[in-house]
Amino acid sequence: MATSPRSPPPAPAQEFEISRQSRIFAALSKKVIDLDELRMLAAQGVPDAAGVRSTVWKLLLGYLPYDRSRWEQELAKKRSQYAAFKDEFLSNPVEVARQVEKQGHRNANAEHVDNGLLHRSEVTQEEHPLSLGKTSVWNQFFEYSEIMEQIDRDVKRTHPDMHFFCGDSSFAKSNQESLKNVLLIFAKLNAGIRYVQGMNEILAPLFFVFRSDPDDKNANFAEADSFFCFVELLSGFRDNFCQKLDNSASGIRGTLAKLSQLVAKYDADLQHHLEITTEVNPQFYAFRWITLLLTQEFNFADTIHIWDTLLSDPDGPQNMLRNADPCPEAAPGWRFHLQPQAPAELPPNGHQTPPVRRKQAALKLP
Repeated sequence: MATSPRSPPPAPAQEFEISRQSRIFAALSKKVIDLDELRMLAAQGVPDAAGVRSTVWKLLLGYLPYDRSRWEQELAKKRSQYAAFKDEFLSNPVEVARQVEKQGHRNANAEHVDNGLLHRSEVTQEEHPLSLGKTSVWNQFFEYSEIMEQIDRDVKRTHPDMHFFCGDSSFAKSNQESLKNVLLIFAKLNAGIRYVQGMNEILAPLFFVFRSDPDDKNANFAEADSFFCFVELLSGFRDNFCQKLDNSASGIRGTLAKLSQLVAKYDADLQHHLEITTEVNPQFYAFRWITLLLTQEFNFADTIHIWDTLLSDPDGPQNMLRNADPCPEAAPGWRFHLQPQAPAELPPNGHQTPPVRRKQAALKLP
């Protein structure tokens, strides 16, 4: 009797992937999420399936509570709060003026005045285009017009190679509008920082992941969810965007100094080559790494995977970038590319590891 052929056993890499997925699904199915366990699993990479990454990132950023029974209530509260922010900060002054005029006409008609004269619609001081009042929609509009223009330019330049962000489709335009809304509301709520060029690049991965959630209810609220996660993400290193704090220990110069010390600790010769021999200071090569969380150094798909690791650090992604212990196998590779070598020399081991795993390994995963 002929026997049916058996399927070949899973390859080691496939077995690891199946195990990783099952462990993350199990961690997310608990009534109360063990965040330490989730951080450990996320640091090794989150599966690209079933909206898992969207949920994991929201948990890692503190947007979702550990108790699953509170998720629906908390999401409803936050999304309602964001809707209120939009009503307050994104009001179109022209539309406000029209509403005032319509209301004025309705009030005039209600008075039943029979003298035949047309009634002037009364515009309050706060609704007058020349008003300097802090609550005036026109004053706010003019005050933030330059920032709005900068945000608009930057959003249009966000990942121009991706149809998700750019193009003439209604989907791309809607996504651009969402990015602009989040950045403008953030600017108005954070007067000390407002908007700094590059924030759009930090927002983009969050919005992409949340908008790509297969659950339509979550995808439709991607803008609101992205706003609160963006605020939480930036809260850990907002001093890097504050020009007044550039020279402080918590500012960007202090952050880059820590990175320089880290390079010197693990490879003094490389640090000497960069900063003494070639006079390449950290701000010339690491400023963008630190402030934009590696979003400009790798393609977008790889960036998403790297962020799984960065967001898993309980002290924030910048802490991992500043303090990560380089993987022993990765450090010689950096030296090979950054310091002059003999023509016949080859990279260590003579071969390359898979790109994303190599980048995550450089951060020394648990």
